[in-house]
Amino acid sequence: MLNTYPQDLGSIDRDKLVACIEACIECAQACTACADACLSEDMVAELTKCIRTNLDCADLCDATGRILSRHTGYDANLTRTALEACRTACASCADECERHADMHEHCRICAEACRRCETACAELLTTL
Repeated sequence: MLNTYPQDLGSIDRDKLVACIEACIECAQACTACADACLSEDMVAELTKCIRTNLDCADLCDATGRILSRHTGYDANLTRTALEACRTACASCADECERHADMHEHCRICAEACRRCETACAELLTTL
C-alpha cells in the first residue's frame, strides 16, 4: 500500500516503516490470542496480569499500526509518542509472558512477537 501513496513520504525508511507496521499487526493479533488462551487456562486467576498486559499491548500495537499507515498531515511528534508507547507496552508484555512461557506455549509465542515489535518500533524511531 505504501507504494500507492500519491505523495512523497519524505526521508522515512520505507523498509523499517513496513517492518514496523507488520510487527504491530502481528503483535496485536498474538496478544489478543494469548489473552484469550490465558482465559481458558485452569489457573486463570494467576494470569490476570498477563491478560491485562496482553490486552493493553494489543490495543497499543493496533493503534500504532494504524497511525503508521496514515501519512496525510503527518505529525512526527505524535508518531514518535505512539512508537514509544508501543515499544514500552511490548517490552512489558514480553516480560510478563516470558514469566509463563515454560508452562504456556501461547505465552512463549506472544513474548516473541512482542520482542519483534519492540525492536521494530525502536529501529523505526532511530529514523524519525
